[in-house]
Amino acid sequence: MIYLSKPKIDWRQIRAVKRVLKSGQLVQGPEVEAFEAEISSLIGATHCVAVNSGTSALHLGMLASEIGPGDEVIAPSFSFAATANAVELTGASVVFADINIDDFNIDPKHVESLITPRTKAVLVVHLYGHPAQMASLATICSRHRIQLIEDAAQALGARENGHYAGAMGTFGALSFYATKNISSGEGGMITTNDASLARRARLLRNQGQEIKYRNEIIGFNNRLSDIHAAIGRQQLKHLHQWDSKRQHNAKYLSEHLVGVQVPVVRSGSHHAFHQYTIGVPGSQRDSMIAHLNSLGVQSGVYYPVPIHLLPSFRERKNRDGSPITLPVTIQAASEALSIPVHPQLGVRHLKRIVEAVNSFRGAT
Repeated sequence: MIYLSKPKIDWRQIRAVKRVLKSGQLVQGPEVEAFEAEISSLIGATHCVAVNSGTSALHLGMLASEIGPGDEVIAPSFSFAATANAVELTGASVVFADINIDDFNIDPKHVESLITPRTKAVLVVHLYGHPAQMASLATICSRHRIQLIEDAAQALGARENGHYAGAMGTFGALSFYATKNISSGEGGMITTNDASLARRARLLRNQGQEIKYRNEIIGFNNRLSDIHAAIGRQQLKHLHQWDSKRQHNAKYLSEHLVGVQVPVVRSGSHHAFHQYTIGVPGSQRDSMIAHLNSLGVQSGVYYPVPIHLLPSFRERKNRDGSPITLPVTIQAASEALSIPVHPQLGVRHLKRIVEAVNSFRGAT
């Protein structure tokens, strides 16, 4: 089976973990501090605050941005539930915006139509690793004097006109979950150029204290362990190499696949290809999945149910009480299918994937 994702763990990560275990410094120590500095250097964000997950990065980042009850945050429904959950956990309310079908990212025009005096921020998701239209969104947010937040969980290394995802908004949230482009097993990072936001985030992640037993605010236990940071640091050393391989694999797939909509890469964008997502007519997607599986190619649907239709959110309505209608989101949820693009694929794997996809029309 050619798997959709395949984390690469080698002796370097194992050696790093052993080093931390032998040191006795397991939590919030030198490995965490070094990991923060290395991510900061990579993406150009002045401050990085390591936490225990990408969801925590979003949640604490918004709390540190003083988003809370009475506020609204505009976000896409075509994402993982954590995007909206993080908003709601601050006490604020999420307002769902539609997306563009070409890059699966939030539609700036729809965003602007949803802004009201209660809007505190726009939360973009660089879905599948393709940057959202940050220049347009930044202009909109500046005009309305609201925050622009980046859910860059899938987009480490992605760039828009040379600027890295996670360093273009008020703050960004990275994830180092097991399936991400680099992994620490679990972990996340708040990235920002705002020193006061970063300090509040550091307090929030560690029970409200920077100095032990001098708790300044009410906080959480959302620290990242040195074990996870040590793994992440070793993985980070391979990011550019793995990114180049993802670019190569994506290029091969786009040049050879037929009968499906291949990913669009907008001019000026560097797609991190966390996922390589094709478009398959909704009536055929389940058959395509079964066909690929029968030929030893794993695929995945991200995401089959938009957030606004999940049980946790489906009672939500528009401000006037009418049902939420996001036609492009519904289309994407019925057509999107991700196939393997990870850097461990060789030429023979790519050929098998292409043959499997291209043979589908003959099999139906």
